Amino acid sequence: MGDDASPQGEVRPMIWLRPERGARGPRPAHSRADFAAVAIRVADAEGIEAVSLRRVAGEMGTGTTTLYRYIATKDELFDLMIDSAIGEREPPSPTGDWQADLRAVAYAHRAMVLSHPWLATLPATRPTLGPNSLAWLDAAYATVDVLDLDADEVLAQVGTLLTFVRGHVLDELAEQETARRSGVDMPTWLAAQAQYGELIIGSGDYPHLSRIMIEAETPHADDRYERAFRRGLDHILTGLAHSGR
Repeated sequence: MGDDASPQGEVRPMIWLRPERGARGPRPAHSRADFAAVAIRVADAEGIEAVSLRRVAGEMGTGTTTLYRYIATKDELFDLMIDSAIGEREPPSPTGDWQADLRAVAYAHRAMVLSHPWLATLPATRPTLGPNSLAWLDAAYATVDVLDLDADEVLAQVGTLLTFVRGHVLDELAEQETARRSGVDMPTWLAAQAQYGELIIGSGDYPHLSRIMIEAETPHADDRYERAFRRGLDHILTGLAHSGR
């Protein structure tokens, strides 16, 4: 078993239930926040795959055994990282305009992941329940409070929005990585496909696709991802407005 492993099927008490330090003994030299900050720095520079308890301990100039006094598993380190990254921004206060409030939440979550791309690679099905994450969840659910929805509908409304944000940002990050890896950005790639595009259109076999290829402006715009995000978000909010009636 490696330094980041834990027995299969073992469920530990959540890190948020355990005190930062014991009531007795010397004052710790570090805090969980210190280790989270180092792990975030590594993940931002090298990707989440580079983060391990051993690597973080080494960056802190301490041993892995010492780190275990603060953090039991790599999953706990991930929880601390997520909560710390989310805490870099304050959740927006509800204004009473639920669509504007949900829009603010959506843009804030997009900004979080673009600032820390590794956030998009960690599972989203089990929420991190640290204090910053709880504040953001509460703020997100508060946005639709004026609609008098039942609890399951609130989950569906907010979940639909955040799923859209996550999917859109994953595409955005994937394009950034493709451009980095290949050295070819999207406008250059599109220009290189012009001859093939003319063959597709000229074949007459794909009339609906051909119309999009000829008329759509968004794929060629410098701010194409911003445009696509804004328009997609408009559709999501319109759909939520109808479903909540």
